Amino acid sequence: MVIGDVKTGADCSIWPMTVVRGDMHQIRIGDRCSIQDGSVLHITHASDYNPGGYPLTLGDDVTVGHKALLHGCTIGSRVLVGMGCIIMDGAVVEDEVIVAAGCLVPPGKTLESGYLYVGSPAKQARPLTDKERTFFKYTAANYVKLKDEYLAESAS
Repeated sequence: MVIGDVKTGADCSIWPMTVVRGDMHQIRIGDRCSIQDGSVLHITHASDYNPGGYPLTLGDDVTVGHKALLHGCTIGSRVLVGMGCIIMDGAVVEDEVIVAAGCLVPPGKTLESGYLYVGSPAKQARPLTDKERTFFKYTAANYVKLKDEYLAESAS
């Protein structure tokens, strides 16, 4: 389900049982992003407690694993958000980051580019390997291909 002020880039895929809810602020999803089954993407509305609120922004080549919750946060480009992650209001995930499955990224926290983060709350575990850095574009392209196959099959 996609509702509200939501814009997606080229070659994105939003899989079954996912909710993308830009009802009180904007959601912007870059090119070649894959939002996998059961994920929830929402915003933080503006209020006296949170002037301006927080939109939700994803850069390019982002893969969001199954049942992740992204709430009013900013995700850079070439990021893997693991299954079941929760990334809260005002958090920033810089480019080229892996957020391991089950991580909790608390409100306002910044995850620095080039690292694997694990745990609850998320902690920097180690620098990414060269192989992991090449994986971002591979997995993005893989989900573009899967989306294209799915659409071709459902059109016939």
